Amino acid sequence: QVQLVESGGGLVQAGGSLRLSCAASRSTFSFNVIGWYRQTPGKQRELVASISSGGNTNYADSVKGRCTISRDNAKNTVYLQMNSLRPEDTAVYYCNAKIPLASGREYDYWGQGTQVTVSS
Repeated sequence: QVQLVESGGGLVQAGGSLRLSCAASRSTFSFNVIGWYRQTPGKQRELVASISSGGNTNYADSVKGRCTISRDNAKNTVYLQMNSLRPEDTAVYYCNAKIPLASGREYDYWGQGTQVTVSS
């Protein structure tokens, strides 16, 4: 069992910054990939950014150049630094960890989500 606890969301004006944190209950090296997704009402959850156990990063086109995902291995924590925020970044942000299974497939764990609201 893996627990993911997000923090750092809030209300910010357009152009501002936020740093989201995701604290995992075990080493992030045990995950194939850990990352951030976001969801707004009526829409599917979408990937924002992810980082693999090997350190490879992946970003949605909409956040490239504005967001940076990083990992503190000593704290089992993954961060999402978001700069130049826009009203369209408003969403609930979820931390996701993909755990390898013996079958070769992956299992998804999710955090409870943290609200980010960007005012214009």
